[in-house]
This record gives sequence, C-alpha cells and structure tokens, in this order.
Amino acid sequence: MNDRVFLDTNILVYSYSATDLVKQKIARKLVAENLSYISTQVLQELANTLTKKFGNTWKDTQKAVVESGKNNLLHVNNQDTIANACDIADKYQYSFYDSLIVSAAMSCNCTTLYSEDMQHGQMVENKLKIVNPFI
Repeated sequence: MNDRVFLDTNILVYSYSATDLVKQKIARKLVAENLSYISTQVLQELANTLTKKFGNTWKDTQKAVVESGKNNLLHVNNQDTIANACDIADKYQYSFYDSLIVSAAMSCNCTTLYSEDMQHGQMVENKLKIVNPFI
C-alpha cells in the first residue's frame, strides 16, 4: 500500500508496548505498509508516555523517538498548523491537542488519520477520515 496516512500518538505507543501484542502487531503493520506521517507533537507525547506510563529510561525513550522519526515522515507543527487547529477545535469540538493532530494530518495531505481516541469514521473537511484500526 502507498496510502498517505497520519498516526496519532496512541498508535506509536502500541508499537512500543508489550502489554497488548495484538495492537502492537496492528500498529507496526500500519507503519510498514503505508506512507506514514507523524508530527513533532506525536514524538513529544510518545516520549512522555514511554517514560511516565511505561517507566522507560530516557535512553530507551530517545531510541524510540529517533526510530519513529526514521520510520515515518515528520511534520513540524508551525503557526499555520496551530491556527488551523483552532478552527478545527471550534468546528468539530475536538480538544485543542486532538485538533492539532488533525491539522497536522491535513497539512500532510493525508487521507486517513489512525487514532484510537477520536470518533471512528468521522470525515473532517471531506478530506480526512478518522479510523480506529483496532476495531
């Protein structure tokens, strides 16, 4: 597949988690089989989750962040991304941080946003479909 997809933080977290091997396999397959994008926000949230929730060392967390940056295309959030996130939050009633993920995905011209946390099947601006890959 060569679909242009965006991965929410929870997808990357599962790819590094040994607590749910089924979700880990699905998450890793998404990265391997698609043209996948992440944002600087996703890397920041991944680092926070791996250290706070899973107790990883900073060295192990750094390896995961570097690996994720190499395995996915990286969008650097900028002023336009943030301004668009405000519009998305207002229109779709997502939290600001979820809206920032949606905005980054749209900036990368992705057609699919994989996320466990947002409304499965919702279309945003008739351009981006939110898909929970675990259901």
